[in-house]
Amino acid sequence: MRLSTKGEYGVRALFDLAQHYGQGLIQSREIAERQGISENYLNQLLIGLRKAGLITSVRGPQGGHQLARPPQAITLLEALLVLEGPLLPPPDGANNNTVDATLLGEVWTELRAVIETHLSDITLADLCNRKRQFLDTPMYYI
Repeated sequence: MRLSTKGEYGVRALFDLAQHYGQGLIQSREIAERQGISENYLNQLLIGLRKAGLITSVRGPQGGHQLARPPQAITLLEALLVLEGPLLPPPDGANNNTVDATLLGEVWTELRAVIETHLSDITLADLCNRKRQFLDTPMYYI
């Protein structure tokens, strides 16, 4: 599985919106600045996330973006499938005519299931909780 900048930046944008959930519309300029993402590229990602129903957007000077559902209702799996498509390519049935190819195909199917299960267990709310715990952890310097 390879995560592109599209997947990385798209999830970061959703994570940013999750951290500001309930605060109203968030402008893409603010997200871009906080996340270090080009605003033009971010806007392209936000269009896709809106079309997929993960966010809602309002145009205009008072406009912005917000999650379409609560952060606990959006998983990383859902976000990545929207942004990246399938996490691993489907088994190539045309070349599955050997025992070796069949056995490897089973391994790839098992791997896909493990990845999808793990990502479906992590919500945007979970990431927000992880960040709060991280920021609350004292740093000790010697």
